Amino acid sequence: MRIITDRRKEMTERSETEGRDLLSKMLLVRDENGQFLSEMEISNNIIGLLVASFETTSSAVTAVMNYLAELPHVYNEVLKEQMEIAKSKGPDELLTWEDIEKMKYSWNVARESLRLTPPAQGAFRETTTEFNYAGFTIPKGWKTFWTVHSSHKNPKYFPEPEKFDPSRFEGSGPAPYTFVPFGGGPRMCPGKEYARLEVLVFMHNVVTRFKLEKAIPNEKIVFYASPIPVHGLPVHLHPHQK
Repeated sequence: MRIITDRRKEMTERSETEGRDLLSKMLLVRDENGQFLSEMEISNNIIGLLVASFETTSSAVTAVMNYLAELPHVYNEVLKEQMEIAKSKGPDELLTWEDIEKMKYSWNVARESLRLTPPAQGAFRETTTEFNYAGFTIPKGWKTFWTVHSSHKNPKYFPEPEKFDPSRFEGSGPAPYTFVPFGGGPRMCPGKEYARLEVLVFMHNVVTRFKLEKAIPNEKIVFYASPIPVHGLPVHLHPHQK
């Protein structure tokens, strides 16, 4: 809020009419009534963007690294796939979209990580009308909390739900709307493909250089807005022999 207040004052003094960054642009936006957004509205929007773009991907990458360090057989399969891609590149050649599309097993590993440790745990829902369900009357305005684990860990859709098994995503994969770390339908997360790109590029660059070993084997995961290892997931990085 202090940063927003200072920036608004600075822009007013300079008579700025073009935003030089996201905050400046939001300070110049007017609503349908021609009014500027309040500082609280701007703050809420920026925090929402930070959580959606940074915290979720950071949490997803952390979960993937955790499982790669814990499960050598999974790590070895990811390493095999990623080294095949690395060998096809020149010394200074960067990854291309075609390379990302080849990372099928790696993405299955990432998706299984997202199933077991989703960055977004759920959301509050509010009924807009009164309705009956299973003999009960649900009043209008009733608030409930929906959790992603209601389907992610449902044995009906994912047999042995606590087992880490990337093969669940082979072929046609899980039934529609049972795997929902990015939501689903018309309101699916618009950053899904960008998140996939970030996670896979991170996996490629770590796995092709290092083998991972957890510094704290039984480190616990705590849940705030996102699942977070208690000690931040310290790992030993062992460089591959050239």
